[in-house]
Amino acid sequence: MNVNKILPILLLLPFIASCTHTYKIEGTSSVNSLDGKKLYLKTVQDGELLKIDSAEVIHGLFSMKGKMDSVQMVTLYMDDESIMPIVLERGKVTVTISNMEIKAEGTPLNTALYEFIRKKNELEVSIEELEQKETRMVMDGADYEEIHRQMVSEGDSLVNEMNKYVKKFISDNYENVLGPNVFIMLCNSLPYPVMTPQIDDIIKDAPYSFKDNKMVKEYLKKAKENMKLIEEHQRMEQNSLMKK
Repeated sequence: MNVNKILPILLLLPFIASCTHTYKIEGTSSVNSLDGKKLYLKTVQDGELLKIDSAEVIHGLFSMKGKMDSVQMVTLYMDDESIMPIVLERGKVTVTISNMEIKAEGTPLNTALYEFIRKKNELEVSIEELEQKETRMVMDGADYEEIHRQMVSEGDSLVNEMNKYVKKFISDNYENVLGPNVFIMLCNSLPYPVMTPQIDDIIKDAPYSFKDNKMVKEYLKKAKENMKLIEEHQRMEQNSLMKK
């Protein structure tokens, strides 16, 4: 046996092992309908949704463990129903599912993601409550015009606060899986791919690594194509009106 040939391979083994990380998910559920059901971790690969792990919920508990080559964002499913996003990273992820709360914590990126989701949800609730607040104040006899101006001002302030918070979170995570994935979550809230002032603001300061992300690149390509179609449609409408 040629020792000179074996030695380089042995020297590479620690490096190869270090590139493979182990994730562990420990979950609890107080949702009765999940008991006895099978949960799946799924990820999108080449346009297809692939199962990468699974576990049965037994007496409100489930666990998964496996190896990964790199940190990635996946989604926890029950059959075809999406439950929550999870970041697969080194360490133990603690997942909590209840009627009041869904969260993953215990590892840096999961903790950051669900703190972001919590804060964003709080801001969205505050915006939604403005309409109820306006109705109560009007019913209490306040001047409608004055109250409406106040509510519009408060609403604009909250929307600006939320947009700044979303941009800061994405920009703070441009270089890891959270930035691109939260950006796509934001884009998916739109009816179709389009460039908005908020998206423009996020992209203009983004590094090349973020813009070159496959999901981000595909969205921007479709959004810019749609913007050209919209502009062309608007030109045609203007020309039509000028001819009348």
